[in-house]
Amino acid sequence: MSDPQHGKRLAAAAALEFVTEGMIVGVGTGSTVNLFIDALAARRDRIAGAVSSSEASTARLKAAGIEVLELNRTGDLELYVDGADETDEHRRLIKGGGAALTREKVVAAASRKFVCIVDDSKLVDVLGRFPLPVEVIPMARSYVARQLTRLGGQPVWRENVTTDNGNQILDVHGLRILDPPALETAINGIAGVVTVGLFAHRRADVVIIGGPTGIRRLE
Repeated sequence: MSDPQHGKRLAAAAALEFVTEGMIVGVGTGSTVNLFIDALAARRDRIAGAVSSSEASTARLKAAGIEVLELNRTGDLELYVDGADETDEHRRLIKGGGAALTREKVVAAASRKFVCIVDDSKLVDVLGRFPLPVEVIPMARSYVARQLTRLGGQPVWRENVTTDNGNQILDVHGLRILDPPALETAINGIAGVVTVGLFAHRRADVVIIGGPTGIRRLE
């Protein structure tokens, strides 16, 4: 039986090979990324700092002795390392289970190379088994939910969750996403949507998948 935690550790360690001397590293959010941060701590004196996609990752980076920098000051980055809730064979992702999807999408867009680290349970043939997160401004939540229903989904408000940007999350169930770029465009076009957790237009450049037999890469 596959051990997800073992797979996460393998993937997190493998991502270190992309970290070079003096680099500012873009860092995502989530349990696999936490393992990457822990591994990165051993190299903190060899990197120039990190740009974080969430308050939770910022706190973990600082606790590890890694300086956290603002993207507005660093400019574009060479590397972004993040996890995913799902990936397909084409490196298109669903992200946002940790409610950090908007900042994750911004840092990914600003990075030359996006390395995604996952355990093998996250690889699917067709995206949509994991409910698709959509960040919305609070006043638009019900309106956006009606539009998502028209697109064939079943939106559920993630109650008692507020994003680092002060917004709310709708998790869209029941989707079988055969054309991820088209759905990403359609949902992002709904008034009141901040962003959708589909990473199809800016997909990962490399997906590192950890499993019981070691590492597999999608490139």
